[in-house]
Formats: sequence, C-alpha cells, structure tokens
Amino acid sequence: MRSIWNGAISFGLVSIPIKLVNATESHSISFRQIHTEDGGRIRYRKVCELEDREVTQAEIGKAYEDADGTMIPITDDDLAQLPIPTARTIEIVAFVPADRIDPLQMDAAYYLSANGVPAAKPYTLLREALKRSQKVAIAKYALRGRERLGMLRVVDDVIAMHGLLWPDEIRVPEGVAPDTSVTVRDKELDLADALMDTLGEVDLADLHDDYREAVEEMITAKASGEQPAESPTPAPSGKVLDLMAALEKSVREAKESRGEDTGEDAGSETGKKAEVRPISSRSARATPKQTTGKKSTSSATKKTASSKKPTASTSASAKKSTGATKKTTTTAKKTPAKTTAKSTAKTPTKKATPRKRTA
Repeated sequence: MRSIWNGAISFGLVSIPIKLVNATESHSISFRQIHTEDGGRIRYRKVCELEDREVTQAEIGKAYEDADGTMIPITDDDLAQLPIPTARTIEIVAFVPADRIDPLQMDAAYYLSANGVPAAKPYTLLREALKRSQKVAIAKYALRGRERLGMLRVVDDVIAMHGLLWPDEIRVPEGVAPDTSVTVRDKELDLADALMDTLGEVDLADLHDDYREAVEEMITAKASGEQPAESPTPAPSGKVLDLMAALEKSVREAKESRGEDTGEDAGSETGKKAEVRPISSRSARATPKQTTGKKSTSSATKKTASSKKPTASTSASAKKSTGATKKTTTTAKKTPAKTTAKSTAKTPTKKATPRKRTA
C-alpha cells in the first residue's frame, strides 16, 4: 500500500517514525458525463481567466481569496513552515477510554506503519501499551493544509488512526427530534425487544453491496447487447392497522426467515394477533354451547317434560340424601318438570333442604 504522508508519532519524549496509509477504499462505481446526442465525453478544462487559455496541473497553485476579491498566493513551503508542532508529527495529547469518543466524530481511517527498522521497537512499545491499558490515544496532526484531531487504537498488530472531527464541527441536533408528545407503551417496547432479539447479530463480513452488484450486472448486460433484468415487483405490504400489529408481524416474519417456529410462544404476543379478523356474534355464541354442556341440559329437559319417571328417580335420590321420604316425594310431584330438571343438573341436596322448610 502506498503511503500518503510521512512523519512521526510524538509519545512524550519518544519519537516513532511512521508512514500513513489509507485503511479504507471505495468500491463505488463511477460514471462519466457524456453528450446524450452523440455519446461524446464532457470534460472540465482548467482555464486561466486572464489569459483565456487552458493550463496544466504544474501551473496551478493555491491562493486565499480576501474579502475584496484579492488573491493571496499560498505555497506548499508556506504551509510546511508553519510554527506548529504537528506539521510533520502526530502529537499524542491524552489517553482516554474508547467509549469517550462520540461516533459522530469519526472520519477517515488510516494505518500507521513503522518507517524503518529503528522505529520497530518504539512502535511495538506504544502498541502494547495501548493494548494493556484498553484505552485509545488522542492526537493532533496536520494533513492536507489543516490541523486535525485523531484517535489511535490497535487493530490486530497494527496501530490505526481515525481522523476525528473537531467538537465544534458537530452540529447540535436542534429541531431534528419529533416535536409532538408521544407515549410508548410497555407492550410496544416488549415487541420491539422481541424483534431485536429475533433479528439477532450479524457478522459484518457477510454483508455486501447489493446495489453495486446490480449496477455491475446491468452494465455487463448492456455491454453484451442484452436487455437488463427487470427489478422484481415488491410484494404488497398490506394495510398496517397499528404499531402493535406491525411489530407482531415483523417478529413473525423475522422468525420465518430464520426458519424458526412461529407458533404461540410463552410470554410473547406474537402468533396470529397481527391478523385482525372480524368475529361475528353468531360464531362467538357457538363456542360456549360446545364447552359448557348446555346441549345435554336441554335434551334432559325435553325428556323430563315427556315422562315423570326421571322425576320419581330424582325424588328417590333426594329421599336417601335428606331422610324426609314423604315430604320430598310430595314436593317433587308439585314441582314442574322443567324446574325439577334444572335442579337435577345442579346439587340435589341443596334444593331438597329448602323444600323441606316450605312444606
């Protein structure tokens, strides 16, 4: 890898010669601008306004434009001779825990390579010190015409440096959060937690750029004269009734995609709750008839109405339980068939006792 900057790490009185190497690279596909009528390239030419002619890169320098439009030339030597210690030095100013660094400050990443054999020992010393302390180093350095803030940490056996934005370069998020009052219920949070647990973790190495691959396939098809493949039509998402239904359905679909059981889970509100189906009053009444035993009660009532023998047998059982034979028999004869059948379905003993008092 080609170095983009040479300098040294200043670690107290220790100086470590290093080379700066880009730790990242872009794989995005770049396009050229063309004239749509004939396909000709559109190019930007660097033209001097005073001479009205195109100039080469060697003739181009830097300048600062003053408020009145005056151009103040600035050379590379002017920048190199600035009276700051970080012109060619990565100066470590502090060591802090890694969680003290706000991810919003993260910028470009670099590898720091030891520059020469003499740099190997102090380089290794700093690397092992960072490992043992479990901290990161905060440093200042100058690159591409400006002083920057950096964070040094260990990656495998290499010291890496992340460029950091200065704290005053981070915007305050005013007016970004919702300005309406919203109440989130515990059940909604529980479902959100269930969805997070179902999605689980992922190895970042398994993720890839689907968009770039699709663009490459499209370019290959057009280059060979073929028709690019059409994008699949997304399935209709259906009507989202409410947040709870959407969360429940998301949990269920996430489990299905992982091949997990989507049945009724203990302690969870997944299952089929997201599928809201209207239930008619007729079907709601049909279920209790099969479970409470009203069907057998009605049939028993019909049999009691057609014959008095069930009444006699019922009275006989009442006589054994209460010991009042004649009074109970007389009461049972006077009682209508439907009333006797209902008392038979319940506890006969409790019904026989009141009839003893009324005789």
